[in-house]
Amino acid sequence: MPARRTVPGARPEALFRPPPERQPLAARMRPRTLDEFVGQDHLVGERGPLRRAVGRGHLASLLLWGPPGTGKTSLARLLADAVGARFHTISAVMAGVAEVRATVAEAQERLTLEGRRSVLFIDEIHRFNKAQQDALLPHVEDGTVTLIGATTENPYFEVNAALLSRMRVWRLEPLADGDVATIVRRALEDAERGLAGPLGPRGGVTLAADAFDHLVDLAGGDARQALNVLEGAIALAEDADHRSAEEAVSPTLADVEAAAQQRVLGYDRAGDGHYDTVSAFIKSLRGNDADAALYWLAAMVAAGEDPRFIARRLIISASEDVGNADPRALQVAISAAQALDHVGLPEAQYALAQAAAYIATAPKSNRAGAAYWAAVADVVDRGSLPVPLHLRNAADRRMKHHGIGVGYRYPHEFEGHDVEQQYLPDDLADRRYYLPSDQGYERTIGERMAARQAAREEARARGRTPRNPVPGPQVDGMGAASKVTRVRETNRRALADGQRRDAGDSAGKEPGS
Repeated sequence: MPARRTVPGARPEALFRPPPERQPLAARMRPRTLDEFVGQDHLVGERGPLRRAVGRGHLASLLLWGPPGTGKTSLARLLADAVGARFHTISAVMAGVAEVRATVAEAQERLTLEGRRSVLFIDEIHRFNKAQQDALLPHVEDGTVTLIGATTENPYFEVNAALLSRMRVWRLEPLADGDVATIVRRALEDAERGLAGPLGPRGGVTLAADAFDHLVDLAGGDARQALNVLEGAIALAEDADHRSAEEAVSPTLADVEAAAQQRVLGYDRAGDGHYDTVSAFIKSLRGNDADAALYWLAAMVAAGEDPRFIARRLIISASEDVGNADPRALQVAISAAQALDHVGLPEAQYALAQAAAYIATAPKSNRAGAAYWAAVADVVDRGSLPVPLHLRNAADRRMKHHGIGVGYRYPHEFEGHDVEQQYLPDDLADRRYYLPSDQGYERTIGERMAARQAAREEARARGRTPRNPVPGPQVDGMGAASKVTRVRETNRRALADGQRRDAGDSAGKEPGS
């Protein structure tokens, strides 16, 4: 049998592991079989696709995507064990291409000499850059290794498309409170690895119902967090000698709260928690649910979201979803943003809450935005069409000989300050984009538009539009403004010339003269 090659740069799995008593409770309580695995029934339940696949001895490259503490690492190890594969693990935070190539070389050797497959597990795979991910492609393609990646980020944005096409993405969901309760209860009762045996405190641990429920609740679906907080609460209870009548360590509700410090918010300003929470906030505003909008607002502020980002979303929602049904919504949103700039947090939370409640309860209409995007579609499809001649700017009166600016009718000269004429390009003369709804103030806008249309039709039937019965002064405003500007510039130059002459005369005089 040929001597085993040593691959330069290889980093074999650690032969020494900390003794159980030195390992955190969460590490000791990792499930040892798929039957012990809690949660993710849609993947590894009795009819789950992953359980059925490994039951047939088949394991393809896959990517486990989900929030922290949902069992990605444990599940990867269990899947490898189920098909009898050697399990290699690499952290994308610490490893590079050299480590990947060394592990692949070892897997090739094992496959050749032993006929045994290898599973390469890469935690936080989204942290690999493109070159590192590309280094995996040929080995995943030819089956040298079965790649299992784990990520808390959206893989469709963070993982190389070429690598992603060779893997199946499976979504892990936050654990239900019942699942977290099962894991905590198992840790309390397990005599081999948990807290009921020699690895736990003297006398074991008992947890009052209120402390137990609070621990499960604040974990937010993260089993690792629940077990870590439990360990911290036990340490505090031992220090304070909180024990039951049976002499078991008995953490109180206060111990659990002190160990947790604060509720763990499932929110990452750069990850899916950010986008999911913002999506819920926007949809609650749009859906007229002020309570939900305020809850998601509070969740974002508490998690450290940039309040200016929240203010921008309020402004967008005021235009996109409320629109002209209540034009004041935009003013309220902008005022909230200005208040944030003036007073900052925490006081500006009042203004943000006021704007969120106003927008959520305002009448809704997306007609203005829909009209704009319909116009955009015509611009994209047809390009920028020619401006009708009568609407063009005749900067020089000689341009009127070419029809430019000829025929324009000044609306203020006519009754109702309106006169029918074509404003759209010739190819779109009959197009209508803005169709007001019957919501809020937009109903008034719609009635006003309908009244103008009726007046135009009546004028068309009479053959003329009545003149404005109260005409204003006939003044060329822009022409007058140009004259004022010219006079002002002439006076300014004359004043400057006079000041320069005075300065020159003063400089030419002798001292004392």
